[in-house]
Amino acid sequence: MFAAAILAAGSVFYSLIVLLDFKEIDTNTKLDAKTLFDIVKLSFGVVAGAGALVALVVAYRRQRVDEHGAHRETTRLHTERFTQAVEQLGSESPAVRLGGVHALAGLADDAPDDSLRQTCIDVLCAYLRLPFRPDPGNPPDLLPNGTPLPDDQHEAHQDRQDQYRALREVRHTILRLIGDHYRRPRGTHRSWQGCDLDLTGVTIDCDMNFAGAVFSRGVVSFESAVFSGGVVTFDHAVFSGRVVTFDRAVFAGGVVSFRSAVFSGDEVSFGSPVFSDGIVSFGGMVGFDSAVFSGGMVGFDSAVFAGGVVSFRGAVFSGGVVGFRGAVFSGGMVGFGSAVFSGGVVSFRSAAFSGGMVSFRSAAFSSGVVTFDHAAFSGSRVGFGDATGSVPNGLLASVGPSALAVVHLPPAWQPPHP
Repeated sequence: MFAAAILAAGSVFYSLIVLLDFKEIDTNTKLDAKTLFDIVKLSFGVVAGAGALVALVVAYRRQRVDEHGAHRETTRLHTERFTQAVEQLGSESPAVRLGGVHALAGLADDAPDDSLRQTCIDVLCAYLRLPFRPDPGNPPDLLPNGTPLPDDQHEAHQDRQDQYRALREVRHTILRLIGDHYRRPRGTHRSWQGCDLDLTGVTIDCDMNFAGAVFSRGVVSFESAVFSGGVVTFDHAVFSGRVVTFDRAVFAGGVVSFRSAVFSGDEVSFGSPVFSDGIVSFGGMVGFDSAVFSGGMVGFDSAVFAGGVVSFRGAVFSGGVVGFRGAVFSGGMVGFGSAVFSGGVVSFRSAAFSGGMVSFRSAAFSSGVVTFDHAAFSGSRVGFGDATGSVPNGLLASVGPSALAVVHLPPAWQPPHP
């Protein structure tokens, strides 16, 4: 830096000489006292400037050392707190585990860098992926032989049920905290947006709110997750980057909503999900109402729609690729009512419509490519009533005369009678 300063000063001096059109130094001129004094002042100024530059460099290096030391101290304190929180999370007491959950969430909020924040999130997700005991249910009043249940067995069963409910509350707390932190705008305090989220195989049986969340970085996985209760909402969420996967997810109950969600990122995959009411008596409901598919690739390939209600009402398919290739519609109701197909590619190639009801009522096929090549219509009631625009590719060929009884086409699409 000292050498750079000397070079800069020399460059300025030379530039001034050129600009002033200086020819040469008059060697006949005598050195008077004023000129000598100016030279002395200039010499002291140069020395003082060099000293100030050296002091500045030293201060800068000292500041860097102090910053690194502060970061190391913060990291050390974070590690100590992390160790204590993990020990709490492994406690036999549900109350202590709950304290560990909040401690880890607080550590993620205060982490000095993204890698330490990601570590805290990974531990919370790993806890959710651990196997847990099923609900033992209420204790029976009678034994199989008809005699009353002894008091000690009744108390033991009740203790197991209380333990199950307490540990279930720990899991639900983690799920609620995750939803809360991923809804906060990136860059603000307590925001986890941009971090990886691995909920692979996790059972989600409570309310979870991702409304307005932005998944623009990182990898988010709900692969093989089971949505079996409560209300899980992705309303107005934005999927705009990296990879988000719901592959083989099971929608077995409760309500899962993607209302007005925006899919414009690299890849959002719903490969081979199962939409079924399963053992939940009221069935499931998954909503993509008014969702916007404007870019990237969203895949429902090989999805099984076997029960409940899946709604794409008012959805806009304006770009990218949305695939239902090989999907099986065998029960429940799937609605594309008032959907707008205005761009991109939407493929129902080789889809099987064998049961339930699929509705494209009032859908608008204005542009883009929508294809039903090699689709099979054998049992589902499929309605295109009041649909407008061009006939989707391959639809008439796949329907054929034998399937017209179960596929309702608007008059403008009806094949000519022989």
